[in-house]
Amino acid sequence: MHAWLCETPTGADTLRWTEQPTPQPRAGEVLIAVHAASLNFPDLLTVQNKYQIKPPLPFVPGSEFSGVVQAVGDGVRHVRVGDAVASIGVNGGFGTHACANAATVLPLPAGFDLDDAAAFAFTYGTSHHALIDRGALRAGETVLVLGAAGGVGSAAVQIAKAAGARVLAAVSSAEKAAFCTELGADMSIDLSHQGLRDALKAAQISPDVIYDPVGGDLSEAAFRSIAWRGRHLVVGFAAGPIPSLPLNLTLLKGASIVGVFWGDFARREPKAFQQGLAQLFDWYGKGAVKPAIDTRLPMTALPEAYERMASRRVHGKLLLVNHPL
Repeated sequence: MHAWLCETPTGADTLRWTEQPTPQPRAGEVLIAVHAASLNFPDLLTVQNKYQIKPPLPFVPGSEFSGVVQAVGDGVRHVRVGDAVASIGVNGGFGTHACANAATVLPLPAGFDLDDAAAFAFTYGTSHHALIDRGALRAGETVLVLGAAGGVGSAAVQIAKAAGARVLAAVSSAEKAAFCTELGADMSIDLSHQGLRDALKAAQISPDVIYDPVGGDLSEAAFRSIAWRGRHLVVGFAAGPIPSLPLNLTLLKGASIVGVFWGDFARREPKAFQQGLAQLFDWYGKGAVKPAIDTRLPMTALPEAYERMASRRVHGKLLLVNHPL
């Protein structure tokens, strides 16, 4: 097998494409022939040693991938050799094969496209947990999605629409605004031409739910526009700086700041996690949600993929594949 190896977590430029022995699964593990893997923002942080979870060195990055089961270790009952699966974890996906903890391996419904599967569970699971569970989103409410053209943002747009909400998409360019409108957003705000608060005031809109994977200065501008009893969902800090919101605003707005940590949710509440995943699979089968795949690159092009994500040029998801393009 071949895989990208991180020995010094100082950035993507230190990763090496290496040949390694194909591992054999131990008890509780599953060997998967990787079909495709998606690049998520935590993957960028992990190889820079900036993510909250720090794998022991050396490691193969890649937190989300799909493929076909090649072998199973003792005690594994929910998948068999030949099954199509997806895996979500901390690392291991950026290679031709991966040995995954069985708890992170998800059997796929019949007919689920393997490219879509590599770009599904992480972003759609995060956004479903945020909006439906933590945000208690109701049909008819208004959702403001920050960073709406990214992986989790584009998933949030689709999930909010599937739940019957009105969706406002805030993005950084006219091109991204057009992309979000195609996804189904009712209104797309190009922040390169108009401030967020000005745009919301002009439209006379106060969002009930704010989906915020961005952080930075945009968080406070969004929260100052929130509706009475609104919920501001803290999903991440793609902008870099962690915002400090004046807590008096929560009092004046009767609003809540709600943390979203999907990885720990999946571990701590496995039954609720499975219920959310079942609803997402159902929506996928009905065509209500589908990953927006921006680019497919060969698995050997990981440095190019990292550069594209770091430069904010990806709309939706970027895939690294082990199949012909």
